[in-house]
Amino acid sequence: MPPRVPEGLNWIPATDDPSRPEYLEVAFDGEGQVYLRENLNPEKVVITTERKWDAFVLGVKAGEFDHFVEGIDEEIDKEGERAAGPES
Repeated sequence: MPPRVPEGLNWIPATDDPSRPEYLEVAFDGEGQVYLRENLNPEKVVITTERKWDAFVLGVKAGEFDHFVEGIDEEIDKEGERAAGPES
């Protein structure tokens, strides 16, 4: 049986642009567990510990995952151009 996700968690959007259609959400239960989910697929939740979450955040801040997002700014810019359509 999968671990139970507590009711009433405060899900925090992990995005600097809430108008984007897809983003991750994170919640903390105050008892050492951290919950992650996609906003468009909220029934599937990943659960980890605060210790592992803190290590991940420190790794992000230290640039350990930068290679995963190389070129992402250009991709987002292109998506924005497509969404806005041709300029008049």
